Parts: sequence; C-alpha cells; structure tokens
Amino acid sequence: MQQEFDNVFVFDHPLIQHKISLMRDINTTTKDFRELVSEVGMLMAYEVTRNFELEDWEVETPICKTTAKILSHKNKVTLVPVLRAGLGMVDGFLKILPQVRVGHIGLYRDHDTKMPVEYYCKLPDDVADTQVILLDPMLATGGSAVAATNFIKQRGCKNIRWVSIISAPEGIKALHEAHPDIPVFCGCVDEKLNENAYIVPGLGDCGDRLFGTK
Repeated sequence: MQQEFDNVFVFDHPLIQHKISLMRDINTTTKDFRELVSEVGMLMAYEVTRNFELEDWEVETPICKTTAKILSHKNKVTLVPVLRAGLGMVDGFLKILPQVRVGHIGLYRDHDTKMPVEYYCKLPDDVADTQVILLDPMLATGGSAVAATNFIKQRGCKNIRWVSIISAPEGIKALHEAHPDIPVFCGCVDEKLNENAYIVPGLGDCGDRLFGTK
C-alpha cells in the first residue's frame, strides 16, 4: 500500500491490480465481475485493518501453553455499504471479518443534477462506538461519499474510513474538502471524470455490471 495524496492510500498489491484490470474489461461477464469485486474487497480488507489493535490471548497448542495475539475486543467494526454497488464488496470483507455487523445506506445519483438522493439508512444503534468502514466501489464525483459520510457523522460516528476500488481525483477532492479527517483507501486513482460524471478510464456503471441490469 502506498500513500499518493494526503490521507489517500492506494493499494499497489499485484493481485489487486490484476483483478481490477479484469474488472475494467468490457467483455467480463456479470458472474466474473461480481466475483472479482468480492475478491478485491477481501484483499483490501487486509490493508484497511492493518492498524487494528491486538491483545494477548493464552492458548494451549498441541505442545504447550503459550501467549498469542488476537484482535482486541476494542476493534468494534461496522461495515456500511452504499447501496447498491457497495453490496458487492461486503462478502469479501466478511470473509476476513466475519464477526462484524453490517449497516446500509441507500443513495442514488440523479442523472440530471448528478446529486445524491437518499432513500434508505439503517445502522446499528451503537454505531457511534464502532469503527465504520464505508464501502462503495466507485468514488466518482464524491457527492454520494460526502452524503453518506454526513449521515454517518449525524449518528455521532467519528472513526470512519472510506473504501473504494477506483477513485477519481474530483471525488477525492470533494470528499476531503467536506471531510478532511476521513482516510480514503482505494485500488486505483484514475485520470478524471467525463461529461457524464463517469470515471475515465473506469469500468462503467459498477452497479449495472454487478447485477446485470444494463
């Protein structure tokens, strides 16, 4: 993992880069695309949780008793996918963090105004006491990212991380102008947005490719 911008961490692992390249391919099927999003999510989970706390744990091996390290009970985590594309990353994260809870935020982008519209928000009651990991494969204009972060902070959350597979410079700038405290983790920072607010070169509409709706 390398830091290319302030508070932006880009995953340079060869497996992540390889799988993102396959996702970009217009000929990748819905089935393969869905599997790739989940796999990349799983690989990203390793790095996103790199600084989680550990605590001592006494365990008896087949040879003897010893003190080992396990994740601290202080690491309370809530995954929050931004619907609908964020759902594609959840299974990958849960393979690494099966004990965490999952909230949901529903947003869609108005195709005329390009602004996010909320239609659903369901989070654990004690979400403010947890490490929140927001999941959305694409950080494009940043409108949805800013809105989702606003909703999370309104619940009292302070420990928040944003995770995307591909980000645009415009989206990173918008998110950090609104929320400079939020670290962004992503697989690639692409060139720009086009006139339709799609990431270039990007991979198209991630939600449509995940669910075969286009």
